[in-house]
Amino acid sequence: MTAEPSVLSDQETDRLTRRGLRLAQFTVVYNVAEGAIAITTGLLAGLVSLVGFGVDSGIESLAAILVGLRLSARLRHGAIDEAKERRALKAVAITFFILAAYVTVEAVRSLLGDEEPSTSTVGLVLLAASIVIMPLLAAAKRRVGLALGGDPLILADAAETRICVLLSISTLAGLGLYALTGASWLDPVAALVIAVFAIHEGREAWEGELVEDDDDDDDD
Repeated sequence: MTAEPSVLSDQETDRLTRRGLRLAQFTVVYNVAEGAIAITTGLLAGLVSLVGFGVDSGIESLAAILVGLRLSARLRHGAIDEAKERRALKAVAITFFILAAYVTVEAVRSLLGDEEPSTSTVGLVLLAASIVIMPLLAAAKRRVGLALGGDPLILADAAETRICVLLSISTLAGLGLYALTGASWLDPVAALVIAVFAIHEGREAWEGELVEDDDDDDDD
């Protein structure tokens, strides 16, 4: 059953919009810190999947910045140029394709080479923290988006965060199994999983299907 949408007062709409903006701002701060730590520890340990995860955190930050700018403009009662926003979203999609290409090349190089990566306790702790924090953040964004009548921008941002959860799980699984077994091929395989997610996310961002998917879910 689909609930009838309620009419929000201007005050309630403003309150929810500000909450959505705070969630976007938190996403930027968290992902920038997460990305810096992941890339640094990944490079030091020679873990391709962890570096790829860190780059993805940067891309997630870009998406959150776009959402934050849009919500800030709403609060200022300013008009948004939809054509410019669509071009910006396509630019973010291109960065996902670049990420996929980088991770794929590095993963293949790692599989064919003789380098043995190190384990990274910091990386494992970081990924575990993301698996706890990111689902809560995605759920909070989705609640705000639904409360605002199915706001497509916020729901798309929630979908981006949910994909980050999947990336955290796949990367942690690869690194955890490597730490336990010492099988060096597990890290580049985990990196290839990230490449697949990046391509999927980039395609949906390019075509705007993240918004449509959330709308479809709401209609079920």
